[in-house]
Amino acid sequence: MDNNEVMSSNFIHAFIDEDIAEGGAYYGKKVHTRFPPEPNGYLHIGHAKAVFVDFGTAKKYNGLCNLRMDDTNPTKEDVEYVDAIKEDIKWLGFDWEDRFYYASDYFEQMYGYAVELIKKGLAYVCELSGEQMREYRGDLTTPAKSPYRDRPVQESLDLFERMRNGEFEDGKMTLRAKIDLASGNFSMRDPVLYRINHMSHHRTGDKWCIYPMYDFAHPIEDAIEGITHSLCTLEFETHRPLYDWVVDNISIDTKPRQIEFARLGINNTVMSKRKLRKLVEENYVSGWDDPRMPTICGLRRRGYTPKAIRSFTDQIGVSKVNSVVEYGFLEHCLRDDLNENAKRAMAVLDPVKLIITNYPEDKTEEFEIENHPQNPDMGTRKITFSRELYIESTDFMEEPFKKYQRLYVGNEVRIKSAYIVKCTGCKKDENGKVVEVYAEYDPETRGGNTPDGRKVRGTIHWVNARDCIDAEVRLYDNLFTVPEPEACEGDFTDYINPESLVVLNGCKLEKGLADADKADRFQFMRQGYFCVDKDSTKDNIIFNRSVSLKDSFKAKK
Repeated sequence: MDNNEVMSSNFIHAFIDEDIAEGGAYYGKKVHTRFPPEPNGYLHIGHAKAVFVDFGTAKKYNGLCNLRMDDTNPTKEDVEYVDAIKEDIKWLGFDWEDRFYYASDYFEQMYGYAVELIKKGLAYVCELSGEQMREYRGDLTTPAKSPYRDRPVQESLDLFERMRNGEFEDGKMTLRAKIDLASGNFSMRDPVLYRINHMSHHRTGDKWCIYPMYDFAHPIEDAIEGITHSLCTLEFETHRPLYDWVVDNISIDTKPRQIEFARLGINNTVMSKRKLRKLVEENYVSGWDDPRMPTICGLRRRGYTPKAIRSFTDQIGVSKVNSVVEYGFLEHCLRDDLNENAKRAMAVLDPVKLIITNYPEDKTEEFEIENHPQNPDMGTRKITFSRELYIESTDFMEEPFKKYQRLYVGNEVRIKSAYIVKCTGCKKDENGKVVEVYAEYDPETRGGNTPDGRKVRGTIHWVNARDCIDAEVRLYDNLFTVPEPEACEGDFTDYINPESLVVLNGCKLEKGLADADKADRFQFMRQGYFCVDKDSTKDNIIFNRSVSLKDSFKAKK
C-alpha cells in the first residue's frame, strides 16, 4: 500500500469518528485495530478485504494495527500457514512492525479469567456431551437446559483444574458461561468457553489439553492488546453480546468495540478454507498457490498485483450487506493496472511459419520499438527480423470469412513495426494442416509505413524464427463452471471446469523474454497479460496468463 494512500471512508469510520470525538468512548486514545487470522490455511481474496479494512483503518487514523494468529484450535494449525500469512500481508503492502502476537501467548491469562468467572458464579463445568447439548438447546419458545448449571463453585473450580491436568478424555466436560438459557440470541445460551482436546499445539506442545473457544478468547486477546476497535465480518454480529459480556465480567480495564462488516463473496469459486483444503489435498489443484485458487499466493502467482487487489476492494466498498461480486470485476481491476504498467512484448502461442520469399536469406535487421506505447519512461527494446518468422495460425486463412483482415492469398497486412507483406500461398502437410505460409514484402514500407498512402487494414504480431525462444504457456480460466458451486446439488467438486487450465507447448516468444524477471508483467500483443511462473527455468520457460485482453465485465456494464 502506497504510503500516501488512505482508505476510502465508510460506515466503520463514521462510528470511529464518533468514538474519538470529544466525549466519545475513545476520546484522546489512538485508534488500534488488529488482523486476527487463524493459521489453518492460506489467506484468500476475502481475507485481503479484511486486511485492507483492519490495516487501512488504522492508517487512516494514524493508529496501530496488530497481526495476531488466533491459534486456539490446534487441530489444523501449522507454522507453514503462519509464514504464508505474514508473507501475503507484506506483499499486500502492510507492516505490523513489532506488534506480532499469538492467541497462545495469552493461554495462561485466559485460564485465569475463566477461573475468575467461575468464582463469580458466572461459569460452570458441564458434563453434557455435544449431542446432549444440541438436544437441550431449546428453541425460540423453549429455553435451553443443563443439569450442571447450579453446580457449586468449588466443585467447578476443582473439575476445571482437573480438566487442565488431563484427567478427563476429550468431550467429557466443558466449561460454560452462565448467562441466560432463555435468551433469544442462542450465542448467549450458556455458551461453551473451554473444551478438552488432547492434541499437541504447534507452539505450546503438550502443555495444554484444554483450549478456549474463539468467542471467549477473542475479546480477551483484544482487551489485553489494547485494541479500540475490533473489526470483523458480519457472521459475528450475533456474537457481539457475548464479546461484550466477556470483557464486562473479567477484571480488565480495556473495553474494545466490535464492529461488523459484510464479508466478500466472489462467484465461480469457493472461499471456505475447508473446501480450499479439499481442492489441495485431493489434488484438484497443484497447491494452495495454484493460479486458479482465490488465495493471495495463487493470485500473486497468476500475476495479480497488490494495486489491482486494493482497487478491487476499494471499489466494492465496505457495507453491512453480504453480496457476491463477479469474478470479472476482479479481472477488470487487474486489466486497468496492467494496461498502464505492463511492458509490451510479442509471443506466438499457436505458431505457423511465415516465409517472406523475396527477403534475402542471409539478412537480419533490427527494429527498435517502445516497451509501452503510452509510457516512454518504460524505454525501448530491439527485435530482429529475417526471412522466416512465426505468426499465429489463426492469422492465415485459405478461405477467409467476410471482413477477415489478416493473411489470405492476395491480401496485404502489416507485420507489426516491420513491413507490409502480401500473401502468396501456403504449404500443407499430409493431413491438410497448413505448416508454412508464403508472402512477399515491400521494402519501401519499413516500420509498417505506406509512402504511397495505400490502405492496409490488418496488423499481425510475429517473432523471428532465427532467435525466438520456446516456452510453455498456461492459460487459466474460472475453476468452476457455475457461479455458485457450493449451492448446487452434489459435491462442489462436481462442477470443476475441465478447461480451467490449458497448457500450450512449443509457443514462440521474443528472445528478450528469456531474461524476464518473475516480478515482471507483460502484455503479449493481442493475447492478454502474462507473467513468469515460479517454476520457470532457463531450460523450461513458463508463462502464466493473468487475464485476457477482452474486458467482458466492462462490456457488459
